Amino acid sequence: MIFETATITSLENDALWVEAVQKSACETCTAQKGCGTAVLSKLTGRTSRLRVLKSQQSSELYQVGQQVTIAIPEDVVVLASVCAYLVPLSTSLIGLWLLGPSDMLSVIGAIVGLGIGGGLVSLYNAKHRNNPKFNPVLMTTDTVQHSFIPT
Repeated sequence: MIFETATITSLENDALWVEAVQKSACETCTAQKGCGTAVLSKLTGRTSRLRVLKSQQSSELYQVGQQVTIAIPEDVVVLASVCAYLVPLSTSLIGLWLLGPSDMLSVIGAIVGLGIGGGLVSLYNAKHRNNPKFNPVLMTTDTVQHSFIPT
């Protein structure tokens, strides 16, 4: 699990929207000068905004501006990377291959394949929007404390 501290920006019935600054990753990375994420975050001042599922706790326990701890399973990060990069790339290459006899048809096939790949990722995301196995989860103070106890 990857633990991160975030600030609540808005509330929903079943989830919270939180904003987390990616300090832990960017400050320790050796590629700071050549990294597009670090450069963009310095220029725009943007932070990561995530939808985090709540546990069975009431919404009255949370308020906008409150600091919370979220947990993101490592396999969710890997799965998100595969969905975001490999699926559209693969469908784009398949489209390129299927319509490949001429240059113009190859370009059209690649663009159509890219669109299909993006659509597949959107459908997968919509299907698993409220599944705790595929989303960051909100950690209670007790859960975070117990997870750091050495075994």
